Amino acid sequence: MRQSFNDFQRSCTLLRPPRAFNNREMFSVSQMVVTATLLALTTTTTTTAAELIAPSGTKPLTPSEDPAEKLVAGVDRFLLKQIAETRIHRNRRWHEVSKQHSVPEDFIESRRKELTEILGLRESRVQFGAVEFAGATVRSAQIASCDTFRVEQIRWPVLTDPDPGRPDLVSVTGEGLLLTPTERPIATVIAIPDADQTPEQLCGLIDGIADVHRYVLRLANAGCQVFVPAITSRHVESRNGRSIMTDREFIYRSSFVLGQHLIGYELQKVSALVDMVCAANHTERVPVGIVGYGEGGMLSLFAGALDPRISATAVSGFFGPREDSWQEPLDRNVFGLLNDFGAAQLAAMLTPRPLLVETANVPTFEFTANGGAPARLTAPSAFQVKEEVRMALSLGANIKVISPSDGAFGSTEWLQQFVNALTKAVPTEISSNSSVVLKSTITTNQLSELNRQRRLRQLQELDRHNQAILRESPFVRKAFMANLDTSSIDSYLESMKPYRKEFRDNVIGRFDIELLPPNARSRKLKETEVWTAYEVSMDVFPDVTAYGVLLVPKNLKPDERRPVVVCQHGLEGRPLDTISDDHPAYHDFTAKLCERGFITFAPQNIYIFEDQFRTLQRKANPLGKTLFSVMVPQHQQIVNWLKSQPFVDGNRIAFYGLSYGGKSAMRIPALVTEYCLSICSADFNEWVLKNASTRDNFSYVWHGEYEIFEWNLGRTFNYSEMAALICPRPFMVERGHFDTVGEDDWVGFEYGKVRHLYAARLKIPERTEIEWFDGPHTINGLATFEFLHRHLNW
Repeated sequence: MRQSFNDFQRSCTLLRPPRAFNNREMFSVSQMVVTATLLALTTTTTTTAAELIAPSGTKPLTPSEDPAEKLVAGVDRFLLKQIAETRIHRNRRWHEVSKQHSVPEDFIESRRKELTEILGLRESRVQFGAVEFAGATVRSAQIASCDTFRVEQIRWPVLTDPDPGRPDLVSVTGEGLLLTPTERPIATVIAIPDADQTPEQLCGLIDGIADVHRYVLRLANAGCQVFVPAITSRHVESRNGRSIMTDREFIYRSSFVLGQHLIGYELQKVSALVDMVCAANHTERVPVGIVGYGEGGMLSLFAGALDPRISATAVSGFFGPREDSWQEPLDRNVFGLLNDFGAAQLAAMLTPRPLLVETANVPTFEFTANGGAPARLTAPSAFQVKEEVRMALSLGANIKVISPSDGAFGSTEWLQQFVNALTKAVPTEISSNSSVVLKSTITTNQLSELNRQRRLRQLQELDRHNQAILRESPFVRKAFMANLDTSSIDSYLESMKPYRKEFRDNVIGRFDIELLPPNARSRKLKETEVWTAYEVSMDVFPDVTAYGVLLVPKNLKPDERRPVVVCQHGLEGRPLDTISDDHPAYHDFTAKLCERGFITFAPQNIYIFEDQFRTLQRKANPLGKTLFSVMVPQHQQIVNWLKSQPFVDGNRIAFYGLSYGGKSAMRIPALVTEYCLSICSADFNEWVLKNASTRDNFSYVWHGEYEIFEWNLGRTFNYSEMAALICPRPFMVERGHFDTVGEDDWVGFEYGKVRHLYAARLKIPERTEIEWFDGPHTINGLATFEFLHRHLNW
């Protein structure tokens, strides 16, 4: 520390003469005082030189609340503001393209294409001429009838196996009920139940829905042919003996990573019925309408927006603003939906076809996280619905709102207006009496057992289909990366640019916001004989800051610039975990590297406080963003600031992260290109398999990290493709044989592709390596430290 003036004054007092001196003595004393002064000044100069290695150009950092809490809370505020601003921008953009309260058809078609992509509607459907009647008994598929219609169990083909060698093998089917009038149908209606309802309940064949809500009976009684597809339920159970979640979330997890979606699968089942009906009606077309409640209302709105063949759409228990969708069940999470699609915009996509909205109570559902994502369904306020309808009308939507006084779904007025809009010239009256008497040919217990078998069958079909897509995904990614040019390093870097843009914009997600001036603040935290530690905080975006601990070696020489290693903690970690107390995962690697002469910086990342940070991912996804949409700019600001420090060599800044920090090591240096190398510890994997497999015990499908699933990685970027974005910069993997985050064979399988790129194709084998060590989920700090010394030239 700098010697204070009082300390210096005391040192002079010790030299004060006790008596008068002669000239020679006075000179000697004066010489002693000057010597002491010079000694003090020399000490001061030395200390000042040491202080020159403290953070430069920073303001004092005032200790306040927990920096991690402040960081996460700030990101939460930022994302909520972004959601609100996205609504404003979306509405303004749609108004700008609309002409005289009508949105041009070419714009609508481009939005349909975008909506098709984000809902995972990628596969061609099976074309078929008629549904299959699935016999509920040995003799017949018919399970009930009355004077005006009969009820039959049906099945129909939807998708084939994704293996190109098995193009005729149907792997996904739809199942449900068909209500057929005794007279020629006036219309065909697809009635989609909520996820907590079965087709049999909607028909009154099994208890669970009051008579007044059994609207499909009234539609059939009025002369409509009614298809009632079964959709994936919200049945809750433990998966593989681990996390507890709904059937819907279970299918969502694998689907999302593979660029598929449960919503997309269910829309495919509906669209397959529309294909069949329209093909059969090509000479004398019977109008096709779609109606649904709750989850069925959501699917009806999407289906009507996407398919012009649907003449009228009726939605109950769903219509309203989507900005709070992050609180809803995880299976409703659609990546990037809010950028272009609110309920108003979906309504406008139906124009001029009619949309009938019933403002009924939403289904009751609340789920507390026990491995699955926490969720609840809440009804929008009357004001919110009114505002969404007002926006839809301003875009030219043909929308009518029916508000039943009791909030019950399936009101007579709603159904009447729907049938009127569907049949147009055919006057049909919907009876207010919903108590149609059905004569059942099968017992309730038998129907309940058939329901149970169908639920499992439909669930297993979608799971097997996802696993088949997973098996094909390496070939899809290989084709995706086919434009890489490895003829030279320069050619490679040039050909990599569009891939990096795709990764930044459509996988990670990028906020189109300029970084703020860093306004860096710092304070001394602690010191040892070897290094001094400083807390550093800086601004990134409004409400978003970056924070970390900087360790600077005390043996820095004047004007010396040294390499920096950014040392990233893992899940629920903190910077100090990597510095002191010998944490069993980190072993003080930030401090140990500083003891070797490196400058080190340990940032606080936002994956801390469990559901608090996991809901940040929920809030980011509907914007087409992720946690890394925030962390990448944070690290960009950190690197920018480090480069501004007089003791840092800006060309030698490395990244080294463990566990979730290893995830960061794959994604952040891929986009923050100022990181001159990256080390991924205790995380490198066949990442798509780890996220999507329901056959491997180490898969995240079974775990509580519900935020971990990233959109469409299966078709774009696994870890070898992410490493390709880091290449030709040095890249290393640190892998413990007994680290349960993965298995050696899959880690080696994925790393082999990285090695092939560096060594075989680009002829730079010295820039990549993997260390296998006999240990668990931890920093080993042997080969990785040597790797840093070698490539940072230290």
